[in-house]
Amino acid sequence: MEPLHEEYLANRGTIVKPYYWLSFSLDCSNCPYHIRTGEEARVPYTEFYQIFGFPYGPTYPQPKHLTFYELKTSCGSVVQKGHASSCTGNNTHPESMLFETNGYFDWTIYSNDGIRHIILYSNNSPCNEADHCCISKMYNFLIMYPDVTLSIYFSQLYHTEAEFPASAWNCEALRSLASLWPKVTLSPISGGIWHSLLNNFVSGVSGATIFQPILTGRALADRYNAYAINAITGVRPYFMDVLPQTKENQNTTAQAALESYALNSVAPGPSFQETSGQPQPNLTPDFGVPVIFVLVPFRDLPPIHVGQNPHKPRNVVRHLNMPPKSFQEAKDHRKPPIAMPVKRAEITEQFASSEEAGEKKKKKKGRK
Repeated sequence: MEPLHEEYLANRGTIVKPYYWLSFSLDCSNCPYHIRTGEEARVPYTEFYQIFGFPYGPTYPQPKHLTFYELKTSCGSVVQKGHASSCTGNNTHPESMLFETNGYFDWTIYSNDGIRHIILYSNNSPCNEADHCCISKMYNFLIMYPDVTLSIYFSQLYHTEAEFPASAWNCEALRSLASLWPKVTLSPISGGIWHSLLNNFVSGVSGATIFQPILTGRALADRYNAYAINAITGVRPYFMDVLPQTKENQNTTAQAALESYALNSVAPGPSFQETSGQPQPNLTPDFGVPVIFVLVPFRDLPPIHVGQNPHKPRNVVRHLNMPPKSFQEAKDHRKPPIAMPVKRAEITEQFASSEEAGEKKKKKKGRK
């Protein structure tokens, strides 16, 4: 196997040219070393916040793609950690670089057959657009290495909304990838995973910053991502941290924000709304309110309100399996159903039973 990349030893790890022909480019600040391993993979906190939208949640589309990764053995030991960044000069996504045939992951796992699990932490979900083919490359890679499993965590969905021309293609590719479950899992970054990323991949953060509570805006975006990926793929996320719903009067402000949150936006709105001339408080989430997380199975999540006012009554239609109509009922559809035949049946039964009792008494008297 002849690798496409070139790898160089650095002070705290290695730096990698994903394609050996890359050179320094004014159009891309990361060229040519788009893959960094070990402690070289750490990024400044400000960059992490801008790209991943932590801790406040995404506020605008982020053109840059960044993927952290861990390569682990079957026992869970980390063989290597690193990150891959997108190339704006060549319009190449990190997943495309990592999963390329004869690319970095191909060469690394070929050289170390102890690697059994790949974990990706990306700011965007993988796509399958013509210029990148990230999911197709992942699919082919997993076929080549049947003993390797893949877990993908993301902070926002990429080009899956109807307004993007390639949305249908991306959604179909995500469904195909999710169909490989349990070999492949797709989940939003949430809860404790944020703390793990801060600890393992972000530089210049202290212990207090690493374990800071997740703010409401970020928590609601993660919760929406869980429902969105389930709607696209039909497969529930493998991992999800959510707000505790069991204890009453716990973090009332965060709960009110959760109930009134608009799923398609996490940007703060005005603090008051005018209704009939009276100022009404707006329950847009307060991004300064901390949210404490607990890990629960995804199937136990409460239903989420999508595209409607959660305080508005909803019409619930229940479909029942009705008994087959009789010939007379089927003949006359205009005849309204009545309950009288049931009562008549009961009266007839009672009358019949009384007649039978009378007949028995007469027979007994006759015998005497």
